[in-house]
Amino acid sequence: MQEKKPLTLHNDILHIIDVLNSNNYEAYLVGGCIRDSLMGRKPADWDISTNAKPSDIKKLFPKTIDTGLKHGTVTVVLNKKNYEITTYRKEQSIKGDLSVRDFTINAIAYHPKEGFIDPFSGIEDIKNSTIRSVGKAKERFLEDPLRMLRAVRFSATLKFEIDENTINEIKENCHLISQVSFERIRDEVSKILCSDNPFHMIILKDTGILKYIMPEFEICFETSQNHPYHLYNVAIHSLHTVSNVENKKHLRWTMLLHDTGKAVTKTTDSKGIDHFYNHGKKSVSIAKKVLERFKFDNKTIYKVLTLIKHHDRVIAPTHKSVKKAMNIVGEDIFLDLLKVQEADRKGQNLKYSKEGIEKLNKIKEIYFDIIKNKQCFKLKDLAINGNDLISLGFKEGKEIGNILHALLDIVIENPLLNEKEKLLEIALKNFTPPL
Repeated sequence: MQEKKPLTLHNDILHIIDVLNSNNYEAYLVGGCIRDSLMGRKPADWDISTNAKPSDIKKLFPKTIDTGLKHGTVTVVLNKKNYEITTYRKEQSIKGDLSVRDFTINAIAYHPKEGFIDPFSGIEDIKNSTIRSVGKAKERFLEDPLRMLRAVRFSATLKFEIDENTINEIKENCHLISQVSFERIRDEVSKILCSDNPFHMIILKDTGILKYIMPEFEICFETSQNHPYHLYNVAIHSLHTVSNVENKKHLRWTMLLHDTGKAVTKTTDSKGIDHFYNHGKKSVSIAKKVLERFKFDNKTIYKVLTLIKHHDRVIAPTHKSVKKAMNIVGEDIFLDLLKVQEADRKGQNLKYSKEGIEKLNKIKEIYFDIIKNKQCFKLKDLAINGNDLISLGFKEGKEIGNILHALLDIVIENPLLNEKEKLLEIALKNFTPPL
């Protein structure tokens, strides 16, 4: 943490504060921007709190946007940048405003002339890497139950510990999370998954929150995997894979949900070995419900479900096998599938996964060779199309599609045959046009 010295502020911020002060209003920088500045991190945005009302703010600045009037928030646009200004939440004083914020680390204000205003020792908690509720934790959680999830998110992203009283109150009040919209919950969970500490999902289980927001994953903590390839229960394995995959939202959610079907497909053979037949198909079904409940966009849902569907697909390190897989999975997410499969193997017993990872590297090399040499692996790359077959006398309809797919298989096997004359000859030789 940096020394508590004056903050270096952008001229726009100084101007906004000066305009408000010059018109007899208070104005302070508040919240995350102060916390991040003290930690030597670059703030994502700069928020200002004031006793001026939204109507007053709109009169003082030439360009504003009504971003959250019901919460007392107006966005001031200055030099093409946005600055949120919010009316004090309580008691028309900065201390009153800070008293109803979520955590002490976010309840610090700053003024260029007055310095830091820190009535709840947030600076000390930043020094000690502690997340502690402002005042009584239960009151803060009753005001907005999402704060319970935010505590875990801040713990994951800032690498802070949640103080004992705060964590106990989360356990006591975890049921309140049911009052929060799934969109807001989704955004917090995504930030946990995309942090350097996705294992903080375990805190959601231990505090009781997880069973209210994602029971499909909570049950995975109780699903053991007595199998030579595995060392962990399904949930811990999945969190290892989340940690092992590239930090992109759709990939992290894929890894979180890719084995959820194991909880409902588990069988144990006579030797005590666990099996999870058809768990991939069941995982797709479960993941679809979860993603739709969290109101993810259709593009993300498509990517995650496709990757889960194919996460166990067997691909041989040959051009033929790779091209077939690229055709089925889709060129757009084929590399993502390899990342998913690699992360999955790294989350298993490494004693058996080394060979599989080496094979994936060979598959990746073949993939790039196919792309570089523009080898045909999908219908639109064939040297002929349906109109060419119709001109030979083939009847328009389902048969055309069947013939084109058969020709594609031939070309995948032998790329040199992807020439119009050769393919037309093969079509006439192997398929008879109706008289």
